[in-house]
Amino acid sequence: ILICLLVCITNPASSASPMCGVPAISGRIVGGTDAVYGEWPWQVAVSDGQTLCGGSLINEQWVLSAAHCFNNSISPGNYKVFLGIYKFGESIASSVTVAVEKFTKHPNFTKAGDRGDIALVNLKNRVTFTNYIQPICLPDASVTFPSGMECWVTGWGTRRYGENLTSVNTLQEVMTPLIDYKQCDQMYHLGSSTSSFTTIIQEEKICSGYKEGGKDSCQGDSGGPLVCKVNGTWIQAGIVSWGEGCASANRPGVYTLVSAYQSWIKTYIPGMR
Repeated sequence: ILICLLVCITNPASSASPMCGVPAISGRIVGGTDAVYGEWPWQVAVSDGQTLCGGSLINEQWVLSAAHCFNNSISPGNYKVFLGIYKFGESIASSVTVAVEKFTKHPNFTKAGDRGDIALVNLKNRVTFTNYIQPICLPDASVTFPSGMECWVTGWGTRRYGENLTSVNTLQEVMTPLIDYKQCDQMYHLGSSTSSFTTIIQEEKICSGYKEGGKDSCQGDSGGPLVCKVNGTWIQAGIVSWGEGCASANRPGVYTLVSAYQSWIKTYIPGMR
C-alpha cells in the first residue's frame, strides 16, 4: 500500500483552484461523530424541499453529486444548494444558499445500482470562498486508490437505516477503509440470491466500510463526498451512491469512483484540469 500511495497518487489533484482540499479549520452517518465546524468546507447539502442529498463544491460555480439525487424533479428551479452550513436546518452567518441553474446527470444512469451515478450541478451564482466554503480536489483519471486506505465520508443523513431525518441535524463524519470493486462484489454476493456470474459492483465503483459493518453512510448522505488525504491534501475518491441497508455486515457503502468520470467532468467544466 505504501508503494502504491507513492506511485499511484503523486500529484493527484485536478482542480482549477490552488486552494482545493486544504481546509482552514482542522478538526451522523452510522457509527460516526459530530464533525468540527468548518472541518469539511466543500461539503454542501442539496435539497428540493422534500429530499436531502449531499454534494461537494469543486469550484466557484459547480457542485458534484449523485445522479439519483435528481430523480424527483426535472426542474432545476426546484433545487437549492446550501454551503457553509454545520447543522442542516439551522442558519448561521457562514452559510450561503444558492439556486441551481441546471443539473446534468450522466447518460448511463437510469436507476439505483446503475453505472453513471454522478451529476454536475451548475449554480446560478458564483460563490466566494471563505474558511467555511472551499472546494475539494478531484483526482486525475490515472489515480488509483488502494484497498485499505483510510478515507472519510461526511453528511447530514440518518444515523440508522429506516430512521427519519431530524429537523436540525449536525454534520457527521466517519472514517472507513476503502475496498476495491472486485472484493466488494464478492461481499455483496454473500447471502445473496444473485448469481455469482452477475456483476453487482461495477469497475467504476469503489466501496468503503468494514466486513463486520458498523460504520457507513446512510439515507440523506447520497451524493456526498468520500475523501482521502494524500500528502496533506484532501482528494475526493468517491460519491455516495448506494448500499444494501446501512452499516450491515458484508454490505459496505458503494461509491461512484470519481477518477472514472474525469473526462466526462471536463466536457462540462473545461477549466478543471
